[in-house]
Order: sequence, then C-alpha cells, then structure tokens
Amino acid sequence: MFGLIGHSTSFEDARKTALQIGYDHLDGDLDVWCSAPPQFLEQIEVESLTGKKIEGAYIDSCFVPEMLSRFKTARRKVLNAMEMAQKRGIQISALGGFTSIIFENFNLLKHQHVRNTTLEWERFTTGNTHTAWVICRQLENNAPLLGIDLSKARVAVVGATGDIGSAVCRWLSARTGVAELLLVARQQQPLIDLQTELAGGRILSLEEALPEADVVVWVASMPRTLEIDMESLRKPCLMIDGGYPKNLDAKFAGSGVHVLKGGIVEFCNDISWDVGWIAEMDKPARQMFACFAEAMLLEFENCHTNFSWGRNQITLEKMDFIGMASLRHGFSSLNLNHQLQAAAA
Repeated sequence: MFGLIGHSTSFEDARKTALQIGYDHLDGDLDVWCSAPPQFLEQIEVESLTGKKIEGAYIDSCFVPEMLSRFKTARRKVLNAMEMAQKRGIQISALGGFTSIIFENFNLLKHQHVRNTTLEWERFTTGNTHTAWVICRQLENNAPLLGIDLSKARVAVVGATGDIGSAVCRWLSARTGVAELLLVARQQQPLIDLQTELAGGRILSLEEALPEADVVVWVASMPRTLEIDMESLRKPCLMIDGGYPKNLDAKFAGSGVHVLKGGIVEFCNDISWDVGWIAEMDKPARQMFACFAEAMLLEFENCHTNFSWGRNQITLEKMDFIGMASLRHGFSSLNLNHQLQAAAA
C-alpha cells in the first residue's frame, strides 16, 4: 500500500476543503489548525497501464504554508503525518509539497521518535528522483517545440545545488548533451563542488544567467523582490517552473517566453480521488505532482524503500529506473502542446 502525505496550498483553501468534506471541527483560525492532528482523508485505487492494481491513501498533514515561520509547528505536522502513515501499515509514502522541504531543511532525521513510535525511514520517500527525471524529460520534449536546439542551447538551473537541481544538472550534462549549463544557487562553495563534479558548467548570478539562457529550470523559490527586464530575455525562452509553489506564470509569461509547470505528470487512467482538485491540477482525475507518483511507482514495482532520501544522493541509475517505471505504468510528463495549440488558434 502506498501513501501520499500532502497539504493545502493556503489556509483559506484548507478551511474551504475541510468544510466541503465535512470536517467542521477545523472551521477555526490558524491556531486551531496548528493544533489539529493529521487527517486520513481517503483510500485510492490505481490501475497501471500493465493492468496491475494497487491501493493507497491520502493523508493531509493539516499543514499550510502560513505555518512555515512556526518551526516547531511545521516539524510536528510532518512527523505526525509520517507516524499516522506508518501506524496505518502503509509501506511507502511520498512527502509532497512543503512536507518534503520541511523534512530536508529542518533536518527531521534527528527526530525519529514520535511519541511511542520509532519512524522507519525506509517507509518514506521525498519523490525527488522522479521529479528530477520528469523535469529533464519536459525540457527534452518541449524545447524543440519552440525551435530550441539543445545541442546549441544554454540551460540555466536555478537552485542547482539542491537535491533536485543537482540531479537535473547531472542528467543534462551526461545524457541530454546541452551546449552549456549555467549554475545558479545562493552558496558559492556547493556551486564550485558541483562544477567540479560535472567537469563543466558556468557559475553565474541569477541576474547574469537569465539573459543568456535559452531554457531556465527553476527548482528554487523565485525571490519576491526580483525585477526582470523581459526585453533582456532570449526569445524563444522556455521556463520550467519546478519549484513549489508554482508562481512563474505571472512573472514571466509573455511573447516569446513560455512557462511550463515542471514536475507534473499525467496518468493514463482516471483516478477516483479528491486530492486532484486539492492540488489545483488542470485535469484533477489524472494529473499529479511527480513526487506523489513516485510512491505509486515504487508500489507498482514492489520496491518499498526510501528511494529518494538525503541531499545529492540521486544517481543517473536511479533516474533511469524510476523513469522507465514511469513510462511502463502509464505516466507522461506535462507538455506545452495544448498551450501552443491555443496560442495558434
């Protein structure tokens, strides 16, 4: 059995969802939500393209982004949701959205004991390997649609030293063969280390990289104060929004600049679940974050292990494994096709 551990995109959306599904006890202010335990919302059945059927569950951590500044609350929310998944006997659960970010950035590995439960780390995955593979596939599929020749293209990776960003860089360097990688991140030494590992790539600031890039992969939050001269960007330019939350549309969408929601997949069959519309997908019965899909894939493959775990541990071999499984079981990456067709109409 697989599990999906997620949350709503905002406190306002969380309250609306709670009332719609009959959780009237959560009709309170943010303090009420800070004390609320995780909620086991629904059981899910998924059928692979191969015909194999698996069962899973969605657990809402009752975390909302407004709690990020409350360190202890955010930590407790994620750990409590993980404990619930383990107690329910779920063999592999994916941490979605901010739950994964909280786990990594707040170093929750130091907190393996939750009340009388010792968390078994092998039951959990961040889903980052599948997310990285999907972003790379989106780049490879969509850049040519815009007339971008990847063998001649400069690709900027914003957040290059993170878990997903470094995996994307490894893949693009070794498998895709882009002309040049532009490496962007906050801390200099990890960038130098990554550049050494890749035996290539140019370290630039965000302001320096954007005007040079034919493709920009964002796997870090965009600075709120960032001011962009749209005229300085290359045309055409593909922007892959692989961060969370996805907010590049309002900033960059325009003539010659194409923004694609990164790290999202579409399944071959409809799934009867409510979490699709909670996540605000265009096709809620089929589309989901790639990190969630990783838990399904591991269940389909009977591979119950913390497949994505720890920073900079994603190998090309792991990306190959999860990528082949993704295709085999009926997942496809979200592409620009429908956007381009609408623009041409």
